[in-house]
Amino acid sequence: MLRVTIRVKPGAACAGVGGRHGGALVVAVNARAVDGKATEAALRAVAEAFAVRRADVTLIAGARGRDKVVEIAGPEADLAARLAALAEGP
Repeated sequence: MLRVTIRVKPGAACAGVGGRHGGALVVAVNARAVDGKATEAALRAVAEAFAVRRADVTLIAGARGRDKVVEIAGPEADLAARLAALAEGP
């Protein structure tokens, strides 16, 4: 299991996961920040980027803000390696 701080960019023209904002992994989503749609889109994007099921990604903190903490279930070494690659940027 791995905990990751993410920075969500709602309403982005180009969706994707990669790069850093401060110490957080950037997650750009097309969904607007209305009724939790951007949060759900971000969790789906994180799951896809880490090649895990959506059910393996849990929101720990930050339901209403752009900065969130998520927990990803899976082999920690594999997840950490993928995080390092994603942090380098798209």
